[in-house]
Amino acid sequence: MEQLVQNSRGIKRIVVGQETSDGAGVRLTRVIGGAQLPQFDPFLLLDHFVSDDPDDYIGGFPPHPHRGFETVTYLLAGQVEHRDNAGHTGLLETGGVQWMTAGRGVIHSEMPQQQDGLLSGFQLWVNLPSGQKMVAPRYQEFDREAIPREQRSDGVELRVVAGQTSRQTTGPVSELATPALFYDITLPADSWFSEPLPPAYNGFVYLIEGSVSIDGTKLEGGSLAVLDQGESVEITAQESSRLLLVAGQPLNEPIARRGPFVMNSEAELQQAFSDYQEGRF
Repeated sequence: MEQLVQNSRGIKRIVVGQETSDGAGVRLTRVIGGAQLPQFDPFLLLDHFVSDDPDDYIGGFPPHPHRGFETVTYLLAGQVEHRDNAGHTGLLETGGVQWMTAGRGVIHSEMPQQQDGLLSGFQLWVNLPSGQKMVAPRYQEFDREAIPREQRSDGVELRVVAGQTSRQTTGPVSELATPALFYDITLPADSWFSEPLPPAYNGFVYLIEGSVSIDGTKLEGGSLAVLDQGESVEITAQESSRLLLVAGQPLNEPIARRGPFVMNSEAELQQAFSDYQEGRF
């Protein structure tokens, strides 16, 4: 068995997402960004969408603006096309990720490229520090094959999207203004997983499916565990399970947020709306 790390993180609270719709009627579960957990510095939103009914997703997300943060789209199944007002296009397919830095402003769309079948994935919003909110937009896009896999004992497998594990597996998403890690972890039944986390980072586990325990507290599929502070996380799987482990450096800055814009003051928000309405994105 792998060596235990001292000061393991427990569960501070468990959050069950709220079913809602966004875009042009896309049905999803909002886990961060709703009434239970409005934000978790530096994370502003976590949506989980999963359906094999095209009526739940076919409308997609027609053109809409963003400023002041990053959007992370991680696709478990299906195909989604991205387009923006600067002429950038990309096709996100099963197992791929797009880490978009909206910065000073982008107008983009995210549209399913399938008429039927399963569409499943996540969108995470990561706040940008005040000094980086008006940087030029950029994209980091990687397909399934570009995301490294790390095999551990008992059949445990990590897909490392961002950050570096204790075994030096490094995700392709890099040079983040807000330091963060993003792991997709598969745990066979009765397996055990342990990993150090930077003590200053806020972290959470979102259980996609299965049943696990963290520091003796049980977590069921579809639930998010806000982790206490500590030096590591230790997870035991009661059954075959899959989860996201995400952590990031808190910014500890004021947040002024309305719709698609996240700034530090009301004046900056008003400027964002003015810039968008006057075509300066």
